[in-house]
Amino acid sequence: MNTRRHALLTLLAGTAVLTGCANPQVTDYAQERPLLELDRYFNGRILAHGVFQKRNGAVARRFTVVMDCHWEGNQGVLDEAFTYSDGTTERRIWRLTKHADGRYTGRADDVVGEAQGQTSGNAFRWNYTLRLPVDGKEYEVQFDDWMFLVDDRVLLNRATMSKFGVTLGEVLLSFTKQ
Repeated sequence: MNTRRHALLTLLAGTAVLTGCANPQVTDYAQERPLLELDRYFNGRILAHGVFQKRNGAVARRFTVVMDCHWEGNQGVLDEAFTYSDGTTERRIWRLTKHADGRYTGRADDVVGEAQGQTSGNAFRWNYTLRLPVDGKEYEVQFDDWMFLVDDRVLLNRATMSKFGVTLGEVLLSFTKQ
């Protein structure tokens, strides 16, 4: 019985290591086109439609976002106005900095510290911690955002939300450049 248990644990550990290595990296998309340049795409007015799904897949919230974006040199401002299906609204203003090699950093009032991201090919991966208000309390939730440019106008976004490494849900968004 000990031998079976040991073999099972070894198999599970090996699977966990291989699964960890299999996670995509933004550089996996280096050859994909069209090329995503945030300072070009997020410049002007952008409309987005999205949903928040709980970890069981149920849609908990639907929303739209109107974004007014502009850049001066390597500094960008993304002014986001959210309207949720229940009628509530929210505003977030991102201040982004473009660095070498497709790297970006960003700040917003409800973001803890500094967001870190990188573009490669048609993809952008963005990681940050957001202070999220829920039922009168505030929680710090980690976001792992992936964006993919489909064509000159459409950008798709999937963000996984987690706390203490446990997935809470996903945000799915479709951006359309006006």
